[in-house]
Amino acid sequence: MDNCVFCKIIKGEIPAEKVYEDENFLAFLDIKPVSTGHLLLIPKEHYPTFLEMPEEIIQKIMTRAKHLMGAIKMATAADFVILSVVGIEIPHFHIHLIPRHKNDGLANFWPTKKYSNNEAKIIAEKIRENLNLYGNNS
Repeated sequence: MDNCVFCKIIKGEIPAEKVYEDENFLAFLDIKPVSTGHLLLIPKEHYPTFLEMPEEIIQKIMTRAKHLMGAIKMATAADFVILSVVGIEIPHFHIHLIPRHKNDGLANFWPTKKYSNNEAKIIAEKIRENLNLYGNNS
């Protein structure tokens, strides 16, 4: 993709502080980190969203994310590392790996919500009904 910022980083057209690279993936520091050590992990092949990614690439990128999380946790003395898949700002699938410390003062990434009445049962049923559109529903 000619306009994709991440594809340009992969090609070396835009600089990035690379942490890990292999034939399939690239991990680099986020230029607007939530915390020190915040990485982005991307596939080198352009996939706009998680849904377009082949199962094989999903398995590999999640394994790579796990390894990177351990390295980030040790390097930053983090209590835990959050894995977040948002992907709304850049249409190239990416995983945020964000080191966190207990009582670090950082806000949660999403608001909390409580289901009312039968709302949970209704939405759960709708999701179950649509599982067959996206593969095995077991």
